[in-house]
Amino acid sequence: MVHAAAPTQRDRGVKRRVRANGMDTDVTDTIALERTPDGLRVVISRWIDAPPDRVWDLFTDTTRWPEWGPTVTAVECETRYIEAGSTGRVRTIGGRWLPFAITRFGDRQWTWRIGQVGATGHRVRPTESGCRVGFEVPLWAAPYVLVCWVALGRIESLATGEPAR
Repeated sequence: MVHAAAPTQRDRGVKRRVRANGMDTDVTDTIALERTPDGLRVVISRWIDAPPDRVWDLFTDTTRWPEWGPTVTAVECETRYIEAGSTGRVRTIGGRWLPFAITRFGDRQWTWRIGQVGATGHRVRPTESGCRVGFEVPLWAAPYVLVCWVALGRIESLATGEPAR
């Protein structure tokens, strides 16, 4: 049985202690169904002890995408940092190049289309002590949440300098 404890003063609700199988542990990852501007999505997020601007830089700098994106091995884009309407292409782990377009951008969040398919949303929300970083996955692609979970670990490692967990 799992019992959630009150958030600590430091975490202010972004991370909580739970008791599971007689042990206390910190919960920093969440997964939920949320209504987003792009419709109902599976959202996986993690609290990261890093400044939101540092994480946002990782999300928007196309030269960094292969470092944290498990399915991206290379990126071609006219600009290094994406913005509303940016287009380019990504090479996937299978070696195939696919076109992308940024379809929503602003307020530390962006969504893209890969080919003709609406893909993941990316967001960074500031907290009192770090930020909550999340991916918004279309329902039809729900298994992709596992890939996003790996990406969250890589982003955390890049943003904090700590080894990925």
